Amino acid sequence: MATRVMSFAEIKPQFDTYIGDIVYATMTTVDTRGRPRARVLIPVWETVDGAPTGWLATYKTPVKAAHLAGNPHTTFSYWTPRQNAVSVDAVAAWVDDLEIKRHVWDLYRRTSPKGAGYDLGNFWHDGPGDPELHVLRLEPWRIQVIRGADLHSRIWYAPEKP
Repeated sequence: MATRVMSFAEIKPQFDTYIGDIVYATMTTVDTRGRPRARVLIPVWETVDGAPTGWLATYKTPVKAAHLAGNPHTTFSYWTPRQNAVSVDAVAAWVDDLEIKRHVWDLYRRTSPKGAGYDLGNFWHDGPGDPELHVLRLEPWRIQVIRGADLHSRIWYAPEKP
């Protein structure tokens, strides 16, 4: 049974715990013909003004870039064999601002939530200014957390924008 929550704060502790435990998410995008493509990545999350914001340090591959140019909606799915799961439906946008890249670099280093980050320097040796480092800002519009013990589900929706 699913329960709708009115505030992200109501599911944040469970969200942080599950993502910190699971770490890897399957990111799904669709092409212009509606065919899905999945890849496994590690986004990091923070709460800004009471709402979740995700960041993904990634390579701007031709497939990922084309999919997001055609449809910026994406889903991140986290799952553990204990059946704990998190689904994040979001709108993704490329961000090229160096200050934001520095912020994201620091988030990964600090791990957000605990356990989900890593040293981006293992992939982008020139730091936040590395030309191969690209960042996606993830603005969730729906997040569902599922507790595996009893399959209890709680769902948060972002407030409608005017």
